[in-house]
Amino acid sequence: MTIFHQILKKYWGFDDFRGIQLDIIKSIYANKDTLGLMPTGGGKSIAFQVPCMAMEGICIVITPLISLMKDQVSHLKKKGIKADAIYSGMSHEKILITLENCILGDYKFLYISPERLGSPLFQTKLSHMNVNFITVDEAHCISQWGYDFRPSYLEITNIRHILPGKPILAITATATPKVISDIQDKLLFPAPNVKRMSFERKNLKYLVTNTEDKNQAILNILKRTSGPAIIYTRNRKKTREIADWLKDNGISALHYHAGLDNTDRDIRQNMWYDETTRVIVATNAFGMGIDKPNVRLVIHADLPDSIEAYFQEAGRAGRDGKEAEAILLYNASDNAKLRKRVNEKFPPTDYIRQSYEDICSYYQLAVGDGYNVTHEFNVIDFCTKFRYFPVPLISSLLILSKAGYVTYWDKEETKSRLMFLLRKDELHRLGNLPPNTSSVIQAILRSYGGVFSEYVYIEEKDLSRQTELPPDTIYEILKALSQQHILHYIPRKDTPYITFNTRRVETKDIHLVPEIYEIRKKEYEERIEAILEYAQNQQICRSRILLSYFGETDIHDCNQCDVCQRKGNQKSTYQQIEKAAEAIQNFIAEKSQPLNSIYQLPFDIHIIREALEWLVNEGEITVKDGMISLN
Repeated sequence: MTIFHQILKKYWGFDDFRGIQLDIIKSIYANKDTLGLMPTGGGKSIAFQVPCMAMEGICIVITPLISLMKDQVSHLKKKGIKADAIYSGMSHEKILITLENCILGDYKFLYISPERLGSPLFQTKLSHMNVNFITVDEAHCISQWGYDFRPSYLEITNIRHILPGKPILAITATATPKVISDIQDKLLFPAPNVKRMSFERKNLKYLVTNTEDKNQAILNILKRTSGPAIIYTRNRKKTREIADWLKDNGISALHYHAGLDNTDRDIRQNMWYDETTRVIVATNAFGMGIDKPNVRLVIHADLPDSIEAYFQEAGRAGRDGKEAEAILLYNASDNAKLRKRVNEKFPPTDYIRQSYEDICSYYQLAVGDGYNVTHEFNVIDFCTKFRYFPVPLISSLLILSKAGYVTYWDKEETKSRLMFLLRKDELHRLGNLPPNTSSVIQAILRSYGGVFSEYVYIEEKDLSRQTELPPDTIYEILKALSQQHILHYIPRKDTPYITFNTRRVETKDIHLVPEIYEIRKKEYEERIEAILEYAQNQQICRSRILLSYFGETDIHDCNQCDVCQRKGNQKSTYQQIEKAAEAIQNFIAEKSQPLNSIYQLPFDIHIIREALEWLVNEGEITVKDGMISLN
C-alpha cells in the first residue's frame, strides 16, 4: 500500500482512487506542473488534498467561490486537518492572524480567492510560508478563450515569482483544446503536462425537448420523475415565476438568484440540500460549489450561452453515479434571444467609452485623477442617473477591466455585522424578551467582544449552532432587534466595487485591442452558435457532440439521449416492417388472399400498412379488386 493509499484510507475512508486521481497525485508529488481535466463529480479535491498530506508544508488553494472555501475548510477540520481561508468580509486582524497561523501553525491548506493574490500583505506573508505546491481550481478562468475568463486569475503568475520552483496543479471540468493550451501558457508551465479524464457521463441522459409551453413541460417532467431537481433560467424574475407556478401545482420549489441577500440564499440552499424543498429554480448564480450527489434532474428553461456553461450546469445531476437526466427546453424563439446576448455582452465600442466617461463623472474624477482609487458602485443609482441598462453597462465594465482601465468586482461579499445601541446595563434591564431572543443575545455576548462600542463581524451559522435555532430564525430575530433599536444589524450582502487602475484618460484615448474586444466577441458568437446547433440537432448523439466539443476522439453513441432513442425507435420500426413484409409474402405464397385478411397477422395496423406500401413499391406484390397476390 502506497503512502497515498494510506492517507486516502485514514482521512477519507476509501480503499482506492478513482479515474485519474492517482496519476495527478504522482505528477504533482514529483514536482511537475500539472493540468488535470476532471468532469464535475470526478473527485478533484482528493487529487490535491492527498499529495499535500504526503508532503511537508502548506498547499495554497486558489478558488473563486467563498462558499466552496468554507465547505472545504469545514470538511478538512472535521478530519483533524488544519485548514483556513481568506476571503472578502474578513477583518484585517482576522486576515493577519490567519496568515500568521499558516506561517507558524503547521497548517496544511490555505484557501484564497484570486482577487486577494495582489495584496501586498498576502504576498509578504506568503514568502515566509513553507508552501509545497499551488492548486488552481476552475483553471479555465485564467484563459481569455474560456467562457468564464476572470482577469484576477492572471495574478497567479506573480505568485510563481514569489515561490520559485513550487509546482502548480491546475484543475478544471470544462476546457476546449484551445483553452487547455492557454491555461498552461498563462501559468508558465515549462512543458505541457495534461492528465485527462474522459468527460463522458454514462449515467447522465441528455435530452432536448422542443416546446412552446416551457412551464407546462417543466411540470410534466417533474411529475414523471422523482428526486431533487435544479431548474436553470436566465432571468431573475422568471426564477420566482416558475417557482410559484410549480408550488401552485403541488411541487415544492424555491427560487434563487444573486439579487437575494446572502442569508436568504443560504436558507434556500440549505432547504434544498436537506430536501425540505424538492426543486430550486435558479439563475447561474446557483453554480460552482454545489455538491449535492443525488440530484436526479437538471432542466434548462433557457439556453445558456455556451456548451461549456451547459455542460458544467447539467453535470450537477447524478454525481452519485445513479441514473439522472439533463433536459434542455428549446423553441424557435430561443435563437433570437440568444443571439441578442452578443450585443449585450459586447456593446458597441462607443458605448463602452461613453460608460467610462459617465462613471468618471459619477465619481467626479477629473482627467489625470483617480489612480488606484476604489469606490463602492451602486449600479441601480448610476443607471437611474445616467440612463443605462444594467446588463450592457456591466459588460462594458468587464471589458474595461480586461483592458486594464478599471477593475470591477461584481460580487464582493461582506460579512454580517452588528453593534448594540443600548448600553450593557440598559440591555440587562430589558424584561419580557422571548426565550429565543434572549438566547441569541446571550450567544452574541459570549462570542463577540466590543459589541457595545463598535460594529463587529458575526456569523449567523455560529449563533445557530450555539442556540440550536435555525439560521432563518437567527436572521429574523436579529432583524427584529434592529427594528426595536436594541442593536443595529447589517446582514451580509454582495457589493460591487470599482478600482481605477490608471489615472482618468480622455474618452477618445481608450484603446480596446482586438484580443480584448473583436476576437473575444467572435469567440462568443461561435460559442452561441455551438449551443444553438446542439439544441437544433436531430441526427447526432448528444453525448458525441459534447465530448467532441471538448476535444475527445474516442467517443461513441450513448444510446440513451433523445436522438439515440429516436434512432433506436426508427430501427425497431424498420425491423418490424421487414418482418411484417416477410409474413405477408408467406401468407399469400400459395394463393391470393383478400386484402382485409392480412390484418389478422400479429403486427400493429400501421406496421402492416407500411409493409404493404413497401412491397407494392418494390413490385413484390399486386393489390387489385380487394385482393393481394405475389408477383
